[in-house]
Amino acid sequence: MTSRDDLIVEITPQVLLKAYSCGIFPMAESSDDPALYWIEPQHRGILPLYKAHVPRRLARTVRTTPFEVRVDTDFEGTIDGCAASRPGRLSTWINARIRSLYRELFALGHCHTVEVWDGDRLIGGLYGVALGGAFFGESMFSCERDASKIALVHLIARLIAGGFTLLDTQFVTDHLRQFGTIEVERDDFQSELDAALKVSGDFNRLTMTKTSADVLAVIDRKPTHGES
Repeated sequence: MTSRDDLIVEITPQVLLKAYSCGIFPMAESSDDPALYWIEPQHRGILPLYKAHVPRRLARTVRTTPFEVRVDTDFEGTIDGCAASRPGRLSTWINARIRSLYRELFALGHCHTVEVWDGDRLIGGLYGVALGGAFFGESMFSCERDASKIALVHLIARLIAGGFTLLDTQFVTDHLRQFGTIEVERDDFQSELDAALKVSGDFNRLTMTKTSADVLAVIDRKPTHGES
C-alpha cells in the first residue's frame, strides 16, 4: 500500500521516526521526483536474527577477505553508492529529500552505515535506521563481489550483539533469502515491531576490534541479551 505525501506538510526526522514505529517507510518514484511515497507493504520481509544463516562459501570469504569493515565513517559515500545506477537498474528511488532526511537521522545517531573498504576505496555497504530494538534496512550496494554481503554479515552480528530483536528488510529477494529472510503479514510484522520498540538496542556494543572470525562466532552463538 502506498500514499503520496502532502507537500505542504514538512517531513522532519521526528516524523520519519514516528512513521517507522508505525511500520511505514518512505520512497520516491525516482531521483528526480521531489515527492515521497509512504510505503506499508501487505507482506513484509524480515530477517529473524535468531535464525540468521551465513552460507558456507560466504563465511569463508568473510574470514579471509582483505577488505576492512567500518561503521558510520562515510554516510555520503554509502548513500551515493546505494543511489548509483548499476546493471539492471538505471534509476534510483533515493532523491534529494531522502538524502537530506537520512543525513539528519545520521547526525542524530538513528541512521547507521556499515561500509566495506579496499584500502581507501569504498567498495560496498549498506545503511538503515535503528529505533529501539529494531533496525530498518534501507539499501545496500556493491562494487566488488560479495562486498554488500560482507556488510550484511557484519550488520547481523552487530544487531545480535547489541540486543536487537528485529531486522526489517522491507522486501524479500534471493540475495536476502539465503541469510534466512522470510515474509510475514503486515499485522504480524507490526506485532514484532511493537515488541522490538520496547527494547533498547545498542548498535555500538560490538567493538570494531573484533575479527571476522569473532563476527561469525557472534552469529553462530546468537546470544539472547547481547555481548561485547
